[in-house]
Amino acid sequence: MTKGRLEAFSDGVLAIIITIMVLEIKVPHGDKEFKALIPLLPVFFSYLLSFIYLAIYWNNHHHLLHSTNKINGGIMWANMHLLFWLSLLPFVTGWMGENNFAPTTLFLYGIIMVMTAAAYFILQNLIIKINGKNSKLSIAIGKDIKGKMSIILYLTAVAVAFLSPLTSGIIYALVAVIWLIPDRRLEHIFED
Repeated sequence: MTKGRLEAFSDGVLAIIITIMVLEIKVPHGDKEFKALIPLLPVFFSYLLSFIYLAIYWNNHHHLLHSTNKINGGIMWANMHLLFWLSLLPFVTGWMGENNFAPTTLFLYGIIMVMTAAAYFILQNLIIKINGKNSKLSIAIGKDIKGKMSIILYLTAVAVAFLSPLTSGIIYALVAVIWLIPDRRLEHIFED
């Protein structure tokens, strides 16, 4: 399989995940006033957060594969591992929104985010291993402080989910903001 096919397959899976997530937002019936949308706000905000995460993963996944010269079976399986955890986002997103960000839902959301970040880390490191420590990707990633910091923040959010659900939710939003700030490490390797 070529990296182009791997990227196309992954793009298709991510598009399906986003579609499934948006279908979880149910249209209110009966009331034609804007106030009918108020009960949907937690569902919308959980969708928004997860949509942002999916967009971040899609963007970084694109850069990751674009910087890759070689793939192998291990990379293909690592990619499937990442897609597995991402495919669970619609479930935890819907559960979190439907239950107004209850502690248990925030806890499980965090577990999924930790596993997704770990899967991405594995994929990234396998690509570096196959393409070499002196590859453009390896040089661009460096010590990957942003990636490692994200996992620590996710674990912190999981740890405090039952003690302070608000803090847990803020941490998830903070990690998204950290990744929304353009990451120039990978973009620089395409400027050559």
